[in-house]
Amino acid sequence: MQNDPPPWDDLRILLAVHRGKSFFAAGKDLGVATSTVARRVESLEHAMGRTLVQRGNAGATIDPDALPLVALAEQMALGLAALQRDGGPEQIDGTVRVSVSDGFVRGVTRVMARLQARHPALLLELVAESRLADIARREADIGLRIARRASPTLIEKALGQLSLALFASRSYVERRIPSRRLSREHAKHQDWVGLDRSLEGMPAERWVRAYGAKRFVFRSTSAFAIEEGVQAGMGIALLGKGHGDSLEGLVRLETEETPPPVPIYLAVHRDARKTPRVRVVMRELEAEIRRALA
Repeated sequence: MQNDPPPWDDLRILLAVHRGKSFFAAGKDLGVATSTVARRVESLEHAMGRTLVQRGNAGATIDPDALPLVALAEQMALGLAALQRDGGPEQIDGTVRVSVSDGFVRGVTRVMARLQARHPALLLELVAESRLADIARREADIGLRIARRASPTLIEKALGQLSLALFASRSYVERRIPSRRLSREHAKHQDWVGLDRSLEGMPAERWVRAYGAKRFVFRSTSAFAIEEGVQAGMGIALLGKGHGDSLEGLVRLETEETPPPVPIYLAVHRDARKTPRVRVVMRELEAEIRRALA
């Protein structure tokens, strides 16, 4: 095996093969011929002195021993993307990528619209998904989180706490809970709308089950879907107090216990926070979230 590190072009192609599961998909993603992908993989295998990709009729899979190379390629790709997002040293330009769960989407989008109108050279990206981007690896520049992460590369700022309450549609309440008071004993006989099972370890979801929720007629990773389900009369859900009160047709239920509040943190990479464009977005996001939580 050569002592020189593998070239980025070859690692980039290996990463594309890993993601696409075939030489054809990798070539299509990178805009090169399938034969070029095969040739660069063979070159990398020759340089490393071992087989890296297993070829078969079902496609291509990365040999387990080659996965550290894939991880290296992913880290290099994220680093290059972060560098491309960087603007000038004192200019409010370049790209800022923000990662949130979709429950924050509306408020964050309003912030981004105001910022873009004020700074036309600023380019903004919003990633909304249940799997939050890894800020430490620079998958995004800024993130809104409901839990801290022990990472020396991150700075996390507490913005406040989100108060929660149980809500149901007016029609559901009239049919099933006319008193608008839900006891623990009564809760186990109700229909519920909640987060996907992959997220049921979150404190708010644990509280719902501890309070008596058993029959979840609808689950989703999307906060928007949960809101729609509750408004459609499918069952009861735990929502932010202020937001639930603002949704048309919903009724807040009285409970024997108050659900625990959810802490909200703003997370940023230590290096990213030094750039003016990131600082500007951070300030606006912090102000918006604090207003919403007040």
